[in-house]
Amino acid sequence: MIKRREFLLICAAVGVVSSFFVGALYALAATKREPKITGETIDEAAALAGIEIPPDKKQAMLAKLNEQLRAYDAVRRLRLPNDLPPAFRFDPLISGGRSPMTEAVPVRTPAVLSEPPTIADDEIPRDLEKLAFATVRELGALMQRKKISAADLTEMYLARLKRFNPELNFLITLTEERARAQASELDVELGKGRYRGPLHGIPWGAKDLLAVRGYPTTWGAAGFQQQVIDDDATIVKRLDEAGAVLVAKLTLGALAMGDKWFGGRTRNPWNTAEGSSGSSAGSASAIAAGCVAFAIGSETLGSISSPSTRCGTTGFRPTFGFVPRTGAMTLAWTMDKLGPICRAVEDCALVMQAIYGPDGIDLTVHPAPFLWNAALDWKQLRVGYFKTLFEDQSPSEKSPEALTQEELKDWEARKPDRDAARARRDYDRQYDLDALATLRKTGLDLRAVEMPDLPLDAIALLLNAEAAAAFDDLTLTGRDDLLTEQGPDDWPNLFRVARFYPAVEYIQANRARTLAMRRMAKLFEELDIIIAPSFSDAQLTLTNLTGHPSVIVPNGLRGKDAPKPPPVDSGDDDSIGGPGTPVSLTFLGGLYSDATLLAFASAYQRATGFHNLRPPRFA
Repeated sequence: MIKRREFLLICAAVGVVSSFFVGALYALAATKREPKITGETIDEAAALAGIEIPPDKKQAMLAKLNEQLRAYDAVRRLRLPNDLPPAFRFDPLISGGRSPMTEAVPVRTPAVLSEPPTIADDEIPRDLEKLAFATVRELGALMQRKKISAADLTEMYLARLKRFNPELNFLITLTEERARAQASELDVELGKGRYRGPLHGIPWGAKDLLAVRGYPTTWGAAGFQQQVIDDDATIVKRLDEAGAVLVAKLTLGALAMGDKWFGGRTRNPWNTAEGSSGSSAGSASAIAAGCVAFAIGSETLGSISSPSTRCGTTGFRPTFGFVPRTGAMTLAWTMDKLGPICRAVEDCALVMQAIYGPDGIDLTVHPAPFLWNAALDWKQLRVGYFKTLFEDQSPSEKSPEALTQEELKDWEARKPDRDAARARRDYDRQYDLDALATLRKTGLDLRAVEMPDLPLDAIALLLNAEAAAAFDDLTLTGRDDLLTEQGPDDWPNLFRVARFYPAVEYIQANRARTLAMRRMAKLFEELDIIIAPSFSDAQLTLTNLTGHPSVIVPNGLRGKDAPKPPPVDSGDDDSIGGPGTPVSLTFLGGLYSDATLLAFASAYQRATGFHNLRPPRFA
């Protein structure tokens, strides 16, 4: 096999200085019926790269280039499975950063919980369905006092899942047999005095990218409906151990994009004309509709934040490397994270306490402790906010001068859509500003800070490169045609485009990512919490690249005077809203300071009570 140094020398000898050319060359060759690089292939790749290769130089390149192409084919024949990681690992902690305290084995010590829930013995309803929107904390306290049973609670949620799925389309597979067996066993244990903790007997739903033995794991994608993985994901095993009862595998947009899956589109319980956003579409929709007590989602670039914003749920994206992803579908090895979607922040903390820590398989996970303390003195925390994001609510857009003639026509045609989006942002801005005012009234001295000024969208292209590698076989075999969505911004096209993204540019993007990590580390040297509007794509991209934790909380409902949503939900904007739909707010924390971040967000939630709002049609 040709060595990289030899190849670069060959390219340099013929005047090739564009790293794009290299990737384009091999991508073009791979599309040929009989993959072979010819002089014509070099001309095509050179045109894409914007360079010119003199005819007398091409012949010198051909033998070595075809040798390299055969090396590509040798690796492809290995049929690398989706769960096989590359021989490198992303670590959000940078040189000079504060390393977390270590726990060789996660210590599931009793959490410091909030004050006892308000459901007294004489207030427990005979109709268990009236507890459908109770928090995990409340249900757990009733379970511990043996006022409700795991079996009855499980049947209640199973019934609601079946009743509301036709309207909301959040369900892929009910795990009834497994759930009933679990619940029965847990009730016997409790009767004998064994209480596993605050998740004992609590029914939950899994985003269907988590493997569960004996059930399909579909990844929401056509072509994978019958896929069965003969093991449980680590997070499933840990929730089993904590006593949680898995009742359903919930929808996700195909291969973790959006809210459209092979069975249609998952809906927002607050406005069923809209999608629930994604990709943790079913997890957020089912929580918002009171159909599970908590759910697990995943986020690579917005997949917990976006549906939590749309559906008015509380979503938590942990620090990268806090929760093992073993048994979960891989989209991007350096960005994937698993986390809970719940009704309340404290519920997220209780779930986190059960799922964090190394499993010896996902080697990105640090042995950091998670010490939940609902009584933390949050007023002593140093809190800032991204000033510009609270001032400028307009969607970012290209300057018309930078557009081609075709792009300019499209830009002009979309002016009404941009004006409508701006009106919605301006309306929602007051909710964000009211949140800052509420926090100031508590005595907090909020410090205005600015986001790092970096080309975040350009850096985030590394996600597409990793995703294309994770699903390389779909592109090479043409099975990407099975996926439901086939537009320019959908996975099949993005996977193909990513084949023109050279390794050199991927590495350069990661070097730029280090700049972002360093600048965020500097901010969190001086602050414990940063507040951001949830709508901001910039903060979402930044913090997913740097691995920082985020909690998204409901922040009220839009009034009757709210701008109407667009007639069609394109899936491009999570804040399309409309009267009577939820808004949210985002809190960011330092790396592995997840428990502190959740304590702060929980204090805000208790002060506002927005998490107690319910969509009227499902309450």
